[in-house]
Amino acid sequence: MKLLRYGPAGAEKPGLIDASGAIRDLSGHVADITPAELSPEGLKRLAAIDPNSLPKVEGNVRYGAPLTGVGKFLAIGLNFSDHAAESNMPVPTEPIVFMKSTTCIQGPDDEVMLPKDSVKSDWEVELGVVIGKTARYVEESDALSYVAGYVTVNDLSEREYQLERGGTWDKGKGCDTFGPIGPWLVTGDEVGDPQDLDMWLDVNGKRMQTGNTRTMVFGVAALVSYCSRFMTLAPGDVITTGTPPGVGLGQKPVPIYLKAGDTMKVGIAKLGEQNQTVVPFRHLG
Repeated sequence: MKLLRYGPAGAEKPGLIDASGAIRDLSGHVADITPAELSPEGLKRLAAIDPNSLPKVEGNVRYGAPLTGVGKFLAIGLNFSDHAAESNMPVPTEPIVFMKSTTCIQGPDDEVMLPKDSVKSDWEVELGVVIGKTARYVEESDALSYVAGYVTVNDLSEREYQLERGGTWDKGKGCDTFGPIGPWLVTGDEVGDPQDLDMWLDVNGKRMQTGNTRTMVFGVAALVSYCSRFMTLAPGDVITTGTPPGVGLGQKPVPIYLKAGDTMKVGIAKLGEQNQTVVPFRHLG
């Protein structure tokens, strides 16, 4: 299944994509796409619904993040060896784990706002993994059974905040609007092997990142297992798993960073594309 949330920010409705690519409204069956709907039992109930029995959503609609109630937004650093090289950092011998604030989560096509006084905001296409059942000390061989599905993530990063302000990477990762997720959450049965997905990101129509999840240093199963050793993973938690080369920080001869008016197209095979416009800082209500 491809699950989604659509409508105005803060008033999204649950839906799914049918075989023809149309949006079908699920609000007659569930109030929203929450961790409960992403449990094995919840997904089984949704899968039993005939999409043709659901109202079709007409016209252009806004996509919200495809799930709500995210408890933890975990991220993995330097998980592609060629991205580590362009960042002038060693390839990790164990996964680098940090947090993105859940307040940065937004819809896939919503505007990306530069943080106040930002000078080094950057892009990163990443595969997001959504947990479907509680995971503690999970074996790698069983780890994918704890995954509800997968999403496209743009792990936006303010590099000065991240790398030059002391402390942890979290500072540059959780700024408002720095966590676009979606357009859909695609269940594991439809995705198949998560280690064979093409990834790409364009800035202003120019291809900047091209990669495939097969070149991850640590695959999805390894990451779920690893993270579950250090914290309980709960349904609805999201792990974003690292980016291939081509980020602004790695551009030669000098880095390139986002500025107001720039556009991004962010995509992963089977998981859909995001389209964002960068806007200046403004105080949010």
